[in-house]
Amino acid sequence: MPNNKRKNRGNKNKEVTMTASNEKDTPIQDYEDDDIEEMQEADLKKLIRTLRSSQKQILELHKSLLDKIENLSRENEILRRNQNETKQLVQQETVIVTEVKNSIDQMKNTIESLTNRMGEAEERISDLEDREQERIQSDQRKEEEIRNLKHIVGNLQDTIKKPNIRVLGVPEGMEREKGLEGLFSEILAENFPGLEKDREILVQEAHRTPNKHDQKRSSPRHVVIKLSTVKHKEKILKCAREKRQITLRGSPIRLTADFSSETLKARREWRDIAQVLRENNCQPRILYPAKLSFVNEGEIKTFHNKQKLKEFVATRPALQKMLKDVLHTETQKHGHQYERR
Repeated sequence: MPNNKRKNRGNKNKEVTMTASNEKDTPIQDYEDDDIEEMQEADLKKLIRTLRSSQKQILELHKSLLDKIENLSRENEILRRNQNETKQLVQQETVIVTEVKNSIDQMKNTIESLTNRMGEAEERISDLEDREQERIQSDQRKEEEIRNLKHIVGNLQDTIKKPNIRVLGVPEGMEREKGLEGLFSEILAENFPGLEKDREILVQEAHRTPNKHDQKRSSPRHVVIKLSTVKHKEKILKCAREKRQITLRGSPIRLTADFSSETLKARREWRDIAQVLRENNCQPRILYPAKLSFVNEGEIKTFHNKQKLKEFVATRPALQKMLKDVLHTETQKHGHQYERR
């Protein structure tokens, strides 16, 4: 029996040796303890190296698996975090969307309310504009009526004042000795001896205007002489124009026709133009009530307003050059007055 066992072991060793020599890279599996005892030392060393190599591979594989598991765990954690963050973001976006919807609804309601209010405001503005237009038209009608009334009143005053002469430059208090009528007789005697002897020239009334003297006023009040007829007034004024220099006790004074405030204002508007015409020997005159008359190219021209004068001047180059500056100044004055209004 022992011999048989040895033979069997010898056969097995031969098989192991052959297997080991034929399959060097194949791991040794399923070795029995008895087989290992009967193996030669070289084969055992080889087996041990193979086992160690396998163990090392297993350890490396185990380590790799652990790393992969760890990476998977990390990735899983990251995915879980991302999922939580995504949920939070979704929740936040849902809240934001809800708030935006609410805000949009509020804005729609606000816009609708503002639209309604704007519609109401536009209606009110339209009503106000209509009222303003009516007021402007009413004011224009009133202004036109006022101008017409002023014109009528001015004409009435001019009619009443037509026989009057206004004396300018008579010092205050000079009438205490002879009265204003006596001073007027003295003026006629000093300047027009022939008229002073005319018994038909009668003074109906004499007074200063305004009635109350203002102490702050530097110039004396005007003296108004009311004659019996317009004919006598015109005769005296004609003589005054011919003499040009009128005096009272050696002091210069002026004699003019007496007009309403509106007519005086209208006559003053011709003053600068008349001065330029006078300097150019055009013989200007301010006719009743406020008309400008002057000589141009041997003809007497008369104008009721400045617009007519401008139209005429535009056709006469020499006259246009003469009055260019003064008419330009007048246009600027009217423009400033219009802007102030």
